[in-house]
Amino acid sequence: MQVHLQKSSIISGQTIVISGSKSESNRLLLLQKLFPQLVVENVADSDDVVAMQEGLAHKTAVVDVHHAGTAMRFLTAYFALCQKQTVVLEGSERMHKRPIAPLVDALRALGAQITYTAKEGFPPLRIEGTEAEGGTVEISAAISSQYISALLLVGTRLKKGITIQLLGEITSRPYIEMTLAMLKELGAQTSFEGQTVTVFPPLQLEQTHFTVEADWSSASYYYSLLALSPLGTTLRLGKYKKVSLQGDSILPAIYAKLGVETVFETDDYIRLTKRAEAQPTFDADFNDTPDLAQTVVVSCFGLGIACHIQGLHTLKIKETDRLEALQNELAKLGGQLVVTADSLTLAAHRSTGMTVPAIDTYQDHRMAMAFAPLVMQMDLLINEAEVVSKSYPAFWNDLRKIGVQAIESK
Repeated sequence: MQVHLQKSSIISGQTIVISGSKSESNRLLLLQKLFPQLVVENVADSDDVVAMQEGLAHKTAVVDVHHAGTAMRFLTAYFALCQKQTVVLEGSERMHKRPIAPLVDALRALGAQITYTAKEGFPPLRIEGTEAEGGTVEISAAISSQYISALLLVGTRLKKGITIQLLGEITSRPYIEMTLAMLKELGAQTSFEGQTVTVFPPLQLEQTHFTVEADWSSASYYYSLLALSPLGTTLRLGKYKKVSLQGDSILPAIYAKLGVETVFETDDYIRLTKRAEAQPTFDADFNDTPDLAQTVVVSCFGLGIACHIQGLHTLKIKETDRLEALQNELAKLGGQLVVTADSLTLAAHRSTGMTVPAIDTYQDHRMAMAFAPLVMQMDLLINEAEVVSKSYPAFWNDLRKIGVQAIESK
């Protein structure tokens, strides 16, 4: 599917309710499998969460998670240490190029029986489940926080719990802290001191009812729309907590630098207002929140300001090489983006009249949604626009609700 976005202005004062966080949803779904008495509400309806639900409820010997990286990592740990079946865990072609060796090595150190069925170090995996007791393992913290969260989640059902010695710089730390916060609410004993993370099973469940907060990553596209809108434009988003478990809840601070004010209302809605012009340049380290990089860079491009963002080494192993994809697609619009292994630098640029550009999405939901806010300034086409279903299936419909002209074609 291709979406033709026609230059639009959003209708000021509208309200959008965004579905639950997929990061919170997938963690809670695994905990619910481990502790069936848990009740979880407002679970996200995204492809990644559906893949997790189907994997946990599987009735066949082969489980296909498609593009869902979180499901791949979490289910690997669950099948390896928390049940006795033999399962082949596979995914899309791109998933089979995303490394999983650090997690597999850690699980093997705990007694797991895992075999690579194709390329060493990558899915698919043949997992012969065992009921492990737990213990201490080492794992690189620089590649993916999901490896660490996977171990912590299953550690709640292991007799000895799990102690993890983190090696190297810790990336996406807020996602580890999100996992620990949930486990603490559950009643598990946790600690995170220096490079050591520990979890022990709960002696009793202290909380059995959880409500998933709306997804902050999905909110980023509306922040971008506001940043590119006229002064005074407003939009309400729900439902969000002022004290959030999600790392991407840093959005209000980031977009304040690009002229967007955030006010938390008493009913868990946030009101965004384009209050000021953006600062002349944007410079930040996104090691903790790399998923926001694409959206922020496109915002800066639309605003005509230079930006430099570092801490992006994990973007090369996401749904696509996101740094290269950004470079390619911004070039179509006249943008000059220089990328390294872990950073990007965008030159200040003012767009000029051009034919309607077609943005390729590389099977990456965030590419489609990050570029969409440029509709405030120009017509553009989004190829393979259905990819948004990975995290935000209602995205195009929600844009239409606030006045964006988005025409679908096959």
